[in-house]
Amino acid sequence: MARVALVTGGSRGIGEAISKRLKADGYEVAATYAGNDEKAAAFTKATGIKTYKWNVGSYEDSAAGIAKVEAELGPIDVVVANAGITRDAPFHKMTPAQWQEVIDTNLTGVFNTVHPIWPGMRERKFGRVIVISSINGQKGQFGQVNYAATKAGDLGIVKSLAQEGARAGITANAICPGYIATEMVMAIPEEVRAKIVAGIPAGRLGEPEEIARCVAFLAADDAGFINGSTISANGAQFFV
Repeated sequence: MARVALVTGGSRGIGEAISKRLKADGYEVAATYAGNDEKAAAFTKATGIKTYKWNVGSYEDSAAGIAKVEAELGPIDVVVANAGITRDAPFHKMTPAQWQEVIDTNLTGVFNTVHPIWPGMRERKFGRVIVISSINGQKGQFGQVNYAATKAGDLGIVKSLAQEGARAGITANAICPGYIATEMVMAIPEEVRAKIVAGIPAGRLGEPEEIARCVAFLAADDAGFINGSTISANGAQFFV
């Protein structure tokens, strides 16, 4: 029987590539999305991957959505906490709302996604928790105090969950992508994008599929001794 994988924010960008890769590897995949019904419907039509709409910033929405996924597909074995947003502004101009929105989605959203699944993983003595953090959670970034704080916090979640889950056969790992050629990044003005690429020793943006390959590696049954780790996929732009 195929393992079930849940990918939050799984119908667009990096999440879309992750969902497709896991399906290709034989997983039964559920992808969540927050608001773009048209894109989600097109994604399901093109891939056959079921999509589920909920707000990861709400524990009640997440718990209800996860219960629906498990009722339809079975117990979740692999959870990829990928959903994230940005609300960029220099710190002196950042509003409490910009701070809270990003905290709710990128940090609390990881708790809301993993917490309802965790007891079942412990009971079954198997689980793979993979959190998509960011290079900017490792090094910080101008105008992203809120985003960088959440992505750094995600790494703390992973390191702690790894210690709690190890004896139950659960791993928790993080991936920190650098600049990836998603719709969001490609929408950046070309001259700005050129400056970003100039700072990447690899001389190019990463591809979403490259992050998906990292996820597939960590999700595998035989990756059980890799726990509490962070994979930096950034073209040698930053080292920890």
